[in-house]
Parts: sequence; structure tokens; C-alpha cells
Amino acid sequence: MKPPLPFLILETGQPVPAMKRYGRFPHWIRVAAGLAEAETVVVNVEAGQALPSPEGFAGTIVSGSAAFVTDRAEWSERTADWLRAAAHDGLPVFGICYGHQLLAHALGGQVDYNPAGRESGTIELELHPPAFEDPLFAGLPGRFPAHATHLQTVLRAPEGATVLARSPQDECHAFRWGAHAWGVQFHPEFATHHIRGYVRARADCLQRHGRCARTVAREVSAAPLARRLLRRFVQHARTLPTHGHGGRPENAR
Repeated sequence: MKPPLPFLILETGQPVPAMKRYGRFPHWIRVAAGLAEAETVVVNVEAGQALPSPEGFAGTIVSGSAAFVTDRAEWSERTADWLRAAAHDGLPVFGICYGHQLLAHALGGQVDYNPAGRESGTIELELHPPAFEDPLFAGLPGRFPAHATHLQTVLRAPEGATVLARSPQDECHAFRWGAHAWGVQFHPEFATHHIRGYVRARADCLQRHGRCARTVAREVSAAPLARRLLRRFVQHARTLPTHGHGGRPENAR
């Protein structure tokens, strides 16, 4: 019996210095997704590592980053081109924060600074009706907590995408494009110590946006339902045939 296909993790950035003692983003993602190290291949695209052929992978997960999609860095645009082709070919994709924004950009959506300012801490997600029939979000309550930390956001989802969730500060916290490509603005891989560390690290920025970091950190709570989405993505991707996923919307060209 052949072993299951590995998942490709695209590393687009590094944790803030105070959080590096917990490892890099691919480690956080792998643990939250329930994947063994041997079940993943990590490519550090920010460092210029070459992107492999998507063939031979069960799916790909794109990490968060302190970079900005609007800077149009060479490595970022190259990764966007790869994601566009992979999504059109039906490879299961799960983008987190920067990965969410990069996937939206790759597929023709609009990414820029959030007019509402920095969103940080444990936030409340509100699901839109299509989420209740979505392969990853089905069965979850209409509202539940998640961890978020970002300045930029998806201002306009790609054509043909379905927006699945919002927060009081962000209208596009999750979307699905086609059958097997998802972007989530929140961080399902973050535990409470991760988000508290990020709130402390971004204290000055929060203050400039009218928020008190101590208050935001005090209001951090566990977000187990958001965390569950990574395992659901892995389970969903493993139910699909290796080739011909057919994830492209009819109106996507």
C-alpha cells in the first residue's frame, strides 16, 4: 500500500522574534493540521526556494507573513503565479492570512490595507449562509472565536469566489474559490500563546490604531473551532483523486 501523498507548505515569512522559540510557521501549521513531519514538504518561497510541480502533493497550505502583498515582491508574485495555476488545475489550496491575501490576488481579487485599521487578538467570526454547506465549515456554529493579526485584507474576493465569513472589522475573513481552494484571514494554526505574543509585538501599531495591547491580550481566548479547519482541509484533500480535481468555477478563465 502506497503512503499518502504529502502536503506542500509554502513558507512566506517568519514569526516575530519573540515567538521564534516556538519554531517556524510550517511547524505551527503542521501541528495544528495533525500532520507528521514526514507528511509535509516545506518550501521557503520568501527565501527564494524554487516552487515544485504541484503533482505529487495532496494539497498545499500557504503560511502567513509580515510582508505585504501590495509590495509585489518578486518571490510573492512568482508564488501567486504558481497558486493561480495550481488552483485552476484543482490542487486543494489553503491560504492563511498572507496566504489568503496572496491567493485572492492570484485569482484576480483586490488586496490592500484594511480601512478599519489593524485587526488583532481573538475576534468573533460570523459565518455567511453558504458556509453551512461548505466542506470545511459545515456543522460549525454561526459565530465562533478565531485569532487574527493583520493590516492588509481582501477588499474584493476573486470573481466566482464565495465569501464564507466576516468579522466586525473585516468583510472577507474566509472565501472558497471553486471546489477546493480556500483562503482564511484568521490564523487557525495559532494557539493562545501565539496570539498573545503577536499582540505584545504589535503593541505600538495597535496604539496607533486606537487599541490598547494590554486589553487586547487580556481578551484572548481559546479558538478550537477555528483550529479545527486545518484538519478538515487535510481530511478533505485526502478524499480527492490524485488528478482531475476539477476545482475551477465555470466562470473562471
